[in-house]
Amino acid sequence: MTDKSRRDVLRTLGGVAVVGGLAGCSSNQSGSGGSAGGESTATGTPMSTATEMDTEAETETATEESATAMLRVAHLSPDAPNVDVSVDGSVVLEDVAFGAVSSYLDVPVGTRTVTITAAGDPSTVAFEGDLDVTEGAFTVAAVGELTEETFQPLVLSDENTVPADDTARVRVVHASPDAPAVDITAGGNALFDGVSFQGSGYTEVPAGTYTLNVRGDTESNDGDAVASFDVELNGGTVYTVFAAGYLSPDDEPADTAFQPIATVDAGAGGGGIVQGMGDGGMSSDVSLRVAHLSPDAPNVDVLVDGSAVLEDVPFGAVSDYLSLSAGSYQVTIQAAGDSSTVVFDQSLDLEPGAYTAAALGELEADAENGFMVQLFSDGTSAPGSDMSRITLVHASPDAPAVDVTVESSGDVLVDGAAFGDAATVEVPAGSYTLEVRGDTESNDGDVVTTFDVTVEGGTAYTAFAQGYLTPDDEPTSASFDLGVVANN
Repeated sequence: MTDKSRRDVLRTLGGVAVVGGLAGCSSNQSGSGGSAGGESTATGTPMSTATEMDTEAETETATEESATAMLRVAHLSPDAPNVDVSVDGSVVLEDVAFGAVSSYLDVPVGTRTVTITAAGDPSTVAFEGDLDVTEGAFTVAAVGELTEETFQPLVLSDENTVPADDTARVRVVHASPDAPAVDITAGGNALFDGVSFQGSGYTEVPAGTYTLNVRGDTESNDGDAVASFDVELNGGTVYTVFAAGYLSPDDEPADTAFQPIATVDAGAGGGGIVQGMGDGGMSSDVSLRVAHLSPDAPNVDVLVDGSAVLEDVPFGAVSDYLSLSAGSYQVTIQAAGDSSTVVFDQSLDLEPGAYTAAALGELEADAENGFMVQLFSDGTSAPGSDMSRITLVHASPDAPAVDVTVESSGDVLVDGAAFGDAATVEVPAGSYTLEVRGDTESNDGDVVTTFDVTVEGGTAYTAFAQGYLTPDDEPTSASFDLGVVANN
């Protein structure tokens, strides 16, 4: 029903009510207390006029239509790819990686159609269904597994009233599909008892730093600790800690390990996960690697918050992932061994997920594509066992927009990728000869080069097209090449 039709119906109902009331006030022809032909006197509550009821109906309707809910989305399905989220057909979140939790969105109350698709691929629908949205704050968490056909949204009602200044409210959400029911203890006290998959609950604790132990559920809350992590909980703040990933990733379709993901939901803010440990090792909610793809830049050192994390990185190198917690980091790139020659020094805001910080472009002052650091969100979840996922990054500063086709079949894998663009496609595992062509509408431009690649099933890759297409005309001889690295 349209908004106009709805208002018209309300007006009609108001008119019927008035007419019905007036019809009930007939003249009393012979009743006692009045003379024949005398008029009766109506008593009781005064009745609204039609105009008044129209106004009231419109006011009520306008209020209902303007009411909104606060809604955020959490991607907690460990074997699902990055996703796009649409509400009533409009995309509201794009390329959401596992472990990411969005900010709150204002969504009109009512029945909303929520659609979750593979990022950039609206034809691959993981979920589509109606959610009844009422006023309040809610988290819609994508949980379960695609491979087990248990992927679904879990709707959580968020209690975001702010606690006292010396108290923190914390909720734990069990989103690990292979973990049993768990108890969560701190200092020998059970904060959460017997939380099963998709279960959640709140508790309030004095502000402070706690070591939370995740234990198999027992009656006495003293089961073996399968993971532990330190969390700082500030007063006057509401937190949610999502327990996500696989407890035993070696036995699962993706190697997304068990990890805590903490969010500040309301209040003063600050705090969060300080340190996480599972099976004796560190766990974090951000994986960051660095790719040196600037063909005229020297070897570099990379510093995070003033500390060197990578040294003497040459052109074409892609580091292993570094483990970090979500937050803001000052990233500095300087010439190797020369702290006075700084080519990049900026703050990067990192939400939970996996990223590549790629140094692109040229240092030359008049370069068409100048030096920059671009942050790419990496799809690290594993595709099907017989499929491979490839993300192609165009990092060649002198190359035009390109199409990428398969030599044997002519299939188009990438259409019109310009410098700095990234495009993702899934293909059957196997060996391919990839043709790089100048971009045309029909994807049949001249082939400028070819590359032979072999990709394995269940693996996600990033392929960096790097170097100069015509090195003889450029400041260095770094020729065009395709560097392929695995993401998982």
